Amino acid sequence: MGVTTKHILYLSGIIFAGIILGIFVAKAQIMGAATIIALPFVIGYLIAIFRNPVLGLYTVLVFSFFVNGVGRYANAGPLGLSIDVFLVIALLAEFFKGFEGDPWPDMKRNPILIAIYVWGAYCMLEFFNPEARSKEAWFYAMRAVILYLILIVVLGIVLMRTEKHLDRVLKIWMIASCIATLWGARQLFVGLDRWEQAWMGSGNATTHILFGKLRVFSFYSDAGQYGAAMGHIGLICILLSLSPFGNRNFKLFYLIGGLFCLWGMSISGTRGALFVVMGGFMAYLGMSKNYKMLVIGGMAAVMFFGMLKFTKIGQSNYQINRMRTGLDPNDPSLQLRLINQAKLRGYLASRPIGGGIGSAGFWGTRFSPGTFLAVTALDSWYVKIWAECGVVGLYVHVGMLLTFMIYFGLRLWKIPPCLLRDKLVSLYSGMFGILVACYGNQILGQLPTNVAIYLTISFLYVFTKDEYYEQAIDTTNH
Repeated sequence: MGVTTKHILYLSGIIFAGIILGIFVAKAQIMGAATIIALPFVIGYLIAIFRNPVLGLYTVLVFSFFVNGVGRYANAGPLGLSIDVFLVIALLAEFFKGFEGDPWPDMKRNPILIAIYVWGAYCMLEFFNPEARSKEAWFYAMRAVILYLILIVVLGIVLMRTEKHLDRVLKIWMIASCIATLWGARQLFVGLDRWEQAWMGSGNATTHILFGKLRVFSFYSDAGQYGAAMGHIGLICILLSLSPFGNRNFKLFYLIGGLFCLWGMSISGTRGALFVVMGGFMAYLGMSKNYKMLVIGGMAAVMFFGMLKFTKIGQSNYQINRMRTGLDPNDPSLQLRLINQAKLRGYLASRPIGGGIGSAGFWGTRFSPGTFLAVTALDSWYVKIWAECGVVGLYVHVGMLLTFMIYFGLRLWKIPPCLLRDKLVSLYSGMFGILVACYGNQILGQLPTNVAIYLTISFLYVFTKDEYYEQAIDTTNH
């Protein structure tokens, strides 16, 4: 067969493409070569996610664990925006696929979405807050305050509607947390690598080395977030292992994972994590409908707090000592927080809608350095909302959170005992523990805890609806 014009065109096209790729790789060097290698995988992922949009939520969950840690090793710009990218891709995929699927949830008899949208509307109005120094700060900060909440909850309600989705999220969550604990153990027993040491040297050593002891932070944003996240999933796993409906392998899987994550919590030196576990455990006892367990568990909790408060038992253990300081009203850290809150009270007295979203904390330091809110330590999530959104915004936000807990609590109370109920009660208890601990730390506004909580809201909404849990109960009990 002779060479035809078509063959010549094909060959010319291949040569031309090769030249273009060669120039691209030569100019961009390693990143260019990496881009070429990654391109087929990116295309394959996009095809997969448009066929099955729930893959986008799984990707967000996985990325939420590692994005902060990766940022210490790679100067790849605002890696946190990758969460936004995956959420938008999942949203687009579901939008185009939604023409043949179930309708999106509306606000009719839906207090959860109503509460979220009211808070969302308030956050949108904060864009016009006359006290705000930077509109760009609002764009970055509002993502953790409202954008992720709306997108993850709504997408979760639409895409994760079976118990298999719930089980898959729990397993991903626990396995990623166990990896985080292993990474933290390496930091504690082997030492920090040079990238982590550089991060410590950039101003983080003062809060992560106390009394000569390292507060382990793993690949999370800081030790406080790591400890709270480990307490969150550790509590959920332990509660799942207590379910009388799970088989032996189910209980053993979550018991081992839960104990391991609780140990990870202890090496973080985070006092606030204690309140995640204890607050969540008290919520579990209240929802258990077992009054004997409620009394026994309550007495055990009182004894534990009494041991920390009124004795010196275990004082030589650094982790126990750190937890004990969290109950000391004269603790210097607590006193400094009270002083800062007194300053904020005076500043916000004439600012009922606050200083604007993004005006305080990290974003305030970046976009409006030197301002009062930027230089004042906030610590608490609720204090952050108060500072940025004012007392009006704080009432709206806390009202939304109370709506979640009351509505889901009443719905869960009506569900008869089954494995699904035990899973939902564990998630509910974990969320309650996080909301309690937010009084002392900005846990809810950070990855991966916010993603986990927002998925929790989705699951609680879906599976406490009558038409869902009745079918699921029949399945799990047979």
